[in-house]
Amino acid sequence: MRKQKHKPPTQRQLRVGEIVRHALAELIERGELHDPDLEGVPVTVTQVSMSPDLRNGTAYVVPLGGGETARIVDALNRAAPYLQGRVARAVRLKFAPRLRFAPDQTFDYADKITRLLRASAPNPAGYPEDDEASDEAGREDEDGSEA
Repeated sequence: MRKQKHKPPTQRQLRVGEIVRHALAELIERGELHDPDLEGVPVTVTQVSMSPDLRNGTAYVVPLGGGETARIVDALNRAAPYLQGRVARAVRLKFAPRLRFAPDQTFDYADKITRLLRASAPNPAGYPEDDEASDEAGREDEDGSEA
């Protein structure tokens, strides 16, 4: 048996994924979803990954400012049939893609990598350990007062 190699997405998959992402973001931004779990929570659609046949798409989402990602993803998956119909009207494709929503883990992964790099790198004298601490110190100097 041969192992199947993971192929990178084609230009068409990337282009269709981006078009679907824009359509989804617009629908969510307009507030057309009347789910109590989604009310008052701004949601960002970071990426839509399309299958090679363009019939299935996975939309990666993250609530702005953190929050209960699992609850948001569940609410969006409940609203997926409605969103599929709206996306099908907005995007001209031969087949309306079946959508599913998943949490976007890239921001968590980037934070983890940053923490690991900071922990393993020696701290040269004079450099602050944390960017937030240097930002606060800069604000104190600008105001001329301390918090």
